[in-house]
Amino acid sequence: MKQACILIWLALAGVVVAAAAEGGRVVEVGNDTDLRQALAALKNGTTLKIAPGQYRGGLMVRGVRHLVIEAVDADQPPEFVGGTNAWHFSRCDDLVIRHLVCRAQTGNGLNIDDGGEMDNPVRAVRIEGVTVLKTGPWGNFDGIKCSGLDGLVIEDSRIEGWGGQAIDLVGCRNVVIRRCRIVGRDGFSQTTGPQFKGGCEDVLIENCVLIDAGQRPIHAGGSTGLDYFRPPGANFEARRITIRRNVIVGGDCAAAFTGVDGAVFEGNVVVNPTRWVFRILQETRLDGFPPCRDVIVRDNVIVFHRSTLRTEVNIGDGTVPETFRFENNWWFAHDSPEHSRPTLPGQVTGEIHGRDPQLDPDTFLPQNPDALRLIRRSSGNGDL
Repeated sequence: MKQACILIWLALAGVVVAAAAEGGRVVEVGNDTDLRQALAALKNGTTLKIAPGQYRGGLMVRGVRHLVIEAVDADQPPEFVGGTNAWHFSRCDDLVIRHLVCRAQTGNGLNIDDGGEMDNPVRAVRIEGVTVLKTGPWGNFDGIKCSGLDGLVIEDSRIEGWGGQAIDLVGCRNVVIRRCRIVGRDGFSQTTGPQFKGGCEDVLIENCVLIDAGQRPIHAGGSTGLDYFRPPGANFEARRITIRRNVIVGGDCAAAFTGVDGAVFEGNVVVNPTRWVFRILQETRLDGFPPCRDVIVRDNVIVFHRSTLRTEVNIGDGTVPETFRFENNWWFAHDSPEHSRPTLPGQVTGEIHGRDPQLDPDTFLPQNPDALRLIRRSSGNGDL
């Protein structure tokens, strides 16, 4: 009886309600007022379809499972403007967010978390075709922030201009970030691009394009307060991180490995980092936490300015750089090809240096067939 009354109330409010094929229901809204009324009445198993137009940010959904939030028309996505977060989802297992635009939030564009239940992760979250613009602009404010998720997919999305991290993952596991475009903007602090910390494990980022994506465009590891680690008692910032077949342009470095316990960086194209190519750092220095170690860097094409690069690898105290392996990477200093040979720590085999990979000025992909074959032999899904 209660559910029937809710459906009648939604219909009177102008909200279209229909039965979903999977046994749930489909709710369609066309304006800001109707959206807030629909959110107040959300039930498990709802597909909420939002018509084109501009909506206020600051939306909160808590404890709703098997939920889909999506545009009525993927080619005309609804735009959520302002608010601390555009959307905040807490304890929403089996969540899909599809074809939305978030713009000009002062906190985070999207915020998805476990509601503080540190040992009980939220499962199965998917973000598809989402655009997040102009978050922050200054301070620790993220395009997409996720805490305590198990089974997260972020695909075909775009983030431009943010304060802290483009994508901030804290204590997340079994994560795939694929075919995303992450671009820094002037006037935003943009500390890092995607970052994985606080107990993150089994994370894959592949086939993404990152342009001027902060000081550390990809940041494996970091420095996290003990109260924020998931699960409680986790003694690593990040482990089993795979960074594969991305294009990384600009930034102070291409990737920073900070207290990471095992990672692979393969088949990427790195273009013109301004200070270093890689950083090996240790920021969490507590008993039981491993030093930064066991990273494989292979089959990458790396193009840089010898005149501006300080050194290829910045090595911090408390790390184990001798456990790093560099295999079959292609190094080219386009302002001084004869000085392309890198100085690298650890085990070094098969490095190629001084040959022009002939990067396409639009895509940054190598036109030299040998260089192209090199990055394509990594085992990613699809081409760059």
